[in-house]
Amino acid sequence: MAKPFYTLLDVAPDASADDIKRAFRREIAKYHPDKVHHLGQEFQEIAATRAAELTRAYKALIDPVTRAEYDADERADELSAPRPPSPPPAPSATPAASEFAPRLAEDPPGGASAFQQERMGANDLVQRATVMRFRTALTGEFRSWEEFSLAGFQVTCLPKAAFWSLRLPPRVLGRFVPQVNGPALAETWTMASRIPKDSQRDLCVIFLMGPAVAPAGELAAAISESRRQPTATKLLMVPVNTRTWSAHIPTDAPPVVKSLLARLKSA
Repeated sequence: MAKPFYTLLDVAPDASADDIKRAFRREIAKYHPDKVHHLGQEFQEIAATRAAELTRAYKALIDPVTRAEYDADERADELSAPRPPSPPPAPSATPAASEFAPRLAEDPPGGASAFQQERMGANDLVQRATVMRFRTALTGEFRSWEEFSLAGFQVTCLPKAAFWSLRLPPRVLGRFVPQVNGPALAETWTMASRIPKDSQRDLCVIFLMGPAVAPAGELAAAISESRRQPTATKLLMVPVNTRTWSAHIPTDAPPVVKSLLARLKSA
């Protein structure tokens, strides 16, 4: 079911023309081609569809005549729609509380606003695209790999040895977060420290990926602090900016790290 125009733009039904303009600019910017060109064809099409919906909503609400017609149609739909019977008021409830109770029942789970839900939807879109791109890069790099169970990571890669080499590549973990910063890095390191020891692989590379990355100083401090934790396997953290696919590469990183990053950029 199509969302009402006011919900799409995340504005109130009595919003002014200036409010509608600001909301449209804010929302349409999320789906600009420059921000989704790296996500792949499927997600570019989703973004284009959403941009078209936002444009249609803006054009309908910014013009006083079409807005009045739209509001009238919405009111007519509301009046014609069947309504569930209202629950009887509690004996001790005051009139104000009784009026407020049905509104509480209609709130979304967790009390999330329409704007918050849109944010989560956009974030989920980027996450799925990032995970798909990362899996493609892993397959291009290792050809054959398996996954194992480790809570908190969207991708866990156990590469098989190339037929010309007896040495096993390191394990690779992939995690997407909205913001790659000190707390996210520390949390990710703690989760990765639970990886069991493998006598044939003495290294595990962690790609912590997100569209917003904290300054290098904050990340370096978090890595330095995390390295003090005892781990069964040596961990190597690689913070990655999914907007540019640039990364903070540790000086002791093996060649496979740069190779995977190159594949991510060119995917």
